[in-house]
Amino acid sequence: MIITYFTSLWHLLLQLSPWLLLGMLIAGILHIMLPVGFIQRHFGRRRFLSVLKAVAVGVPMPLCSCGVIPTAIGLKKDGASDGAATGFLISTPQTGIDSIVVSAAFLGWPFALFKVVSALISGLIGGLLVNLFHKDNTPPAPDNCPHCRTVSSSNSSRSSSPPSRSLREALHFAFISLLRDIYRWLILGLLLAALISTLIPPGSLAEIRWTQGLPGMFAVLLISLPMYICATASVPLAASLVVAGMSPGAALVLLMAGPVTNITTVGTIYRSFGKTVIVIYLATVATLSIVLGLLFNWVLLAPSPTQLHSHPESNPFSLAATLVLITLLTYFSLSDLYKRFHPVAPNSVSGTHEKS
Repeated sequence: MIITYFTSLWHLLLQLSPWLLLGMLIAGILHIMLPVGFIQRHFGRRRFLSVLKAVAVGVPMPLCSCGVIPTAIGLKKDGASDGAATGFLISTPQTGIDSIVVSAAFLGWPFALFKVVSALISGLIGGLLVNLFHKDNTPPAPDNCPHCRTVSSSNSSRSSSPPSRSLREALHFAFISLLRDIYRWLILGLLLAALISTLIPPGSLAEIRWTQGLPGMFAVLLISLPMYICATASVPLAASLVVAGMSPGAALVLLMAGPVTNITTVGTIYRSFGKTVIVIYLATVATLSIVLGLLFNWVLLAPSPTQLHSHPESNPFSLAATLVLITLLTYFSLSDLYKRFHPVAPNSVSGTHEKS
């Protein structure tokens, strides 16, 4: 059992690593190419076009559920309509260049492209509903999430000084900043995916009625709504559920609702945008994830569990990418562990600043 588990984990890493690193590299290049302040200049009016722009810009951006909140609040503070900010909040965490590439590697390009379309549709509908039913007259509330304050302050400093726009900055953003933000969820997703692959034989869940169709999607939705699930890191977990016999539509529900909703996000959106927006936000994500999951099962031919369960070849490129990813994950884990048990004293920090 233990040998089977670690074999499954190794195969997942071989399949994930090349595409994850490629997607993050593309995200890093996108990061330095997007002009600073571009987002804040385009989403100010309560019109269809402003929501469409916000959603279209948000889909490829590699922002997690927590990281997208300060950006959306920044949009609101700079004059963006609540509809545009809500559309950005719904669409952005579902996708990202890295998530799209990894989804294609694990679940196929039809699934990955349908996932992009789903993010566009849900963000657009949510934003338009907010513009239609919500009066934009409430001031934004301060954000109390420490991670979000960090991201927000980094965005502020980035916008106040011109970017270096170098390849070095792109690599640092991709493989240090971005990967560090999601590495815990990536490790957790891989461990759970390997566990599912070990304990549940391929196709066995297909024999259980409540895991199929609409009941299975509702079960996944109820699990996904309160949890924080990173869009990229949860792809192996979704693929493992499909291998075990659940429908690809249920995997789509997981990858739509999980990254967009969690307790922290819901509370922050409620404080910043008000009751009407949070009701529209949750109703849009829950309803459209189910509807689009059913549509995906009906329109597109699902990949077979045996196809998804096939082991990748251990070629030099995938092996090198796996070793690089393992090295980075180990470094981040040991670094955070060291900081946890060797915290920097406030006096020493202030003393260092005074000397400098």
